[in-house]
Amino acid sequence: MLVLSRRVGEEIIINENIRVTVVAVKGDRIRLGIEAPRDVSVDRAEVHVRRMQFQLDPVGAAVDSHSSDADVPIGVMPGKHEDDTLVH
Repeated sequence: MLVLSRRVGEEIIINENIRVTVVAVKGDRIRLGIEAPRDVSVDRAEVHVRRMQFQLDPVGAAVDSHSSDADVPIGVMPGKHEDDTLVH
């Protein structure tokens, strides 16, 4: 694993076509802006795991009422953290 230090406004460039920018730091949380081609999937780790589970067992994953997304308030996308923002 490569570990880099960045300040707000500084970027990391991956493979010449993916940009990760530190947008804000607040307490123990950071906000990252990620620019990537549309064909590149960018997910938080827990969303990625859910997607992989769904691909392996679409019927079981679709009817799993015990998932953490079952308690998501109306208007919040399942698997989407309330601080996540998608900007095109």
